[in-house]
Amino acid sequence: MNDIQSFFNRFIEQSHRDSNARYVDVYHFELNEYWANELLRLVLIGQKKATASSYDSFKLGNETLPKKGDLNIITDFAGNPRCVVETKQITILPFKDFTYEIVKREGEDDNLESWQQGHIRFFTAEGKALGYTFSEDMLVVFEDFEVVYQE
Repeated sequence: MNDIQSFFNRFIEQSHRDSNARYVDVYHFELNEYWANELLRLVLIGQKKATASSYDSFKLGNETLPKKGDLNIITDFAGNPRCVVETKQITILPFKDFTYEIVKREGEDDNLESWQQGHIRFFTAEGKALGYTFSEDMLVVFEDFEVVYQE
């Protein structure tokens, strides 16, 4: 965790942010090393500017929902800090109501069907681990973010 804090301290110093600023979460994308690192790469090159999470994952983990202005640290799969992102917008909708116009900001898919297939796979696996069941009606928290620091 020391690496995380020193990384965040460098961000605060170099960005001239308030020294009382805190990060909300430290995480990597996906459930496996290949995809965690590939999605991180897309963030670092500016292609991936959003992420989708199940509402249930927040509820079951007693975590607060993201909000505009939150700062988070994204790591590679091994837990090394790679960038700080700031939440710009939150959209919460049932899975079935997402359009390609929204999901293309994730920068991962060329069409809605591909996004749906990948997220059904992810939410089904995550649901088994956390104790919820995927459905077309489940709420999805869609978070638009901006990279505000990387080394």
